[in-house]
Amino acid sequence: MKIDSENTNFNLRHLRAIHAIRAEGSFARAADRLGVVPSALTETVRQLEDIAGGALFDRRSRPPAPTPLGQEFLEETAPLLAAMDRALSRLRDRARGLRGRLRIGATPSAITPHVAPTIAAFRQSHPDVDLTLHDDVAEALAGMVADDRLDLAIAGRARSSPELVQTEIAADLFGLACATGHPLARTGAAVPLDAIDPQELIHLGADTGTSRLLAGAALPARFKTGPLRSHSTIAQLCLVRAGVGIALLPRNAVELFNDPGIAFVPLADLRLERKLYLLTPARRAPSPTAAAFEAQFRDLSAKTAESRAER
Repeated sequence: MKIDSENTNFNLRHLRAIHAIRAEGSFARAADRLGVVPSALTETVRQLEDIAGGALFDRRSRPPAPTPLGQEFLEETAPLLAAMDRALSRLRDRARGLRGRLRIGATPSAITPHVAPTIAAFRQSHPDVDLTLHDDVAEALAGMVADDRLDLAIAGRARSSPELVQTEIAADLFGLACATGHPLARTGAAVPLDAIDPQELIHLGADTGTSRLLAGAALPARFKTGPLRSHSTIAQLCLVRAGVGIALLPRNAVELFNDPGIAFVPLADLRLERKLYLLTPARRAPSPTAAAFEAQFRDLSAKTAESRAER
């Protein structure tokens, strides 16, 4: 469709001018409201009247009243101006991260101690953001961040990739997950490795970060593989709770649900940490919403670290 060349001379300034005059009932008050001098406002209305081909206000009346031509145009454009104001308000909110969507990934054991507190605080300050939390293993989450299915993730270290920035945020000590009635849990003390029956160990799949850490640790080979495996940490903990076996896991994983039926038992002769990382894209800028969440996450993580150091 061909655009009338006269329409290109019309802009939002003209529309705001005539609506301000109608709302204020005075050219002078409308000029003050818009932050312009009265002569400039008068010239703006004259330009619009030239485009329209007729007067929009009867300047003989006090206050100046819209002419029939002006009244009809004001009524037709009022919804447009209101819609424009709403759109501009939403645009500013999105630019400040107050609106939009946020897609976060996390390994299950990172949710309660790290992700959930930030989400709770973020929801208070950004109630209009649509937030989705996706849980999975580190490698899957890293792939989702890299190809823009997630804005960021909190997980164990993934394989190095030029698509990712991995920033260490916390460390989590390994220990033994046992049912509370298990003999090793009843000792009330750290247990040595030689007290563990390797046949009781429930292992995770080789594609998980936990398995890779254990494979590279200074552990006897009999603790690195065995006949009983589970696909996920949740399934592993369910088996532990049922008394089927025990598992070598980071503390946060063992305490995932604060289950009184599962105990975390420290190890006396193994110091192995699972480190958590903030995974962010390396080759695209974060959305304002993602940047706001990341800033809040870093702030809360720093405060948590300070609190633990003081204790």
